[in-house]
Amino acid sequence: MIPGLDPKLGQQLAFIMELDRLKGILRQTRVLDAARQENSAEHSWHLALCAVVLAEHAPGGIDLSRVLKMVLVHDVVEIDAGDAFCYDADANVGKEERERAAAERIFGLLPAEQANELRGLWEEFESGASADARFAVALDRLQPLLLNFGGEGGSWRQHRVTHDQVMVRMAPIQQGAPELWPAVVRLLDEAVARGYLAPAPGSTA
Repeated sequence: MIPGLDPKLGQQLAFIMELDRLKGILRQTRVLDAARQENSAEHSWHLALCAVVLAEHAPGGIDLSRVLKMVLVHDVVEIDAGDAFCYDADANVGKEERERAAAERIFGLLPAEQANELRGLWEEFESGASADARFAVALDRLQPLLLNFGGEGGSWRQHRVTHDQVMVRMAPIQQGAPELWPAVVRLLDEAVARGYLAPAPGSTA
């Protein structure tokens, strides 16, 4: 709580200041020029712009304002829980428990009504419980694909990720943004052809 302020405003400002810590959470995905890893705050901002630009490819009935809120808060829990690389099974052990504890603390900084709203949107994103959430999740899968492709393999090369692993990771795009799926398949095929991404084991590609 910030002394001398209206209590509700004090809670809101404390939450906003806490979110600055997301700028220090590094992801495995690198920025396009490969100079450094992107951070989780940049990732969330990039997803929000993806939602605005690609909204016309969303299934009918999507509420863009809800999608924007989801993508802006979906990684807030990484302030406490860190970013677990999606292709590292060991790093993902206990991830759900860590993130739920983080959600309790971080959203709990807000006044109750806002805390319930934003945590509810976070949980909706995590469960993919609505068309809005599924579109948001689809964008969350698409964005690192674009950075890895544009960065000539990026973290795919660094961690020896294979085509079949990425296809599994991208699968939610088929349901959340089916109009984008053909582009995903084409990009991954091209990534293998260019040597950015290892073919599936046993593949003749």
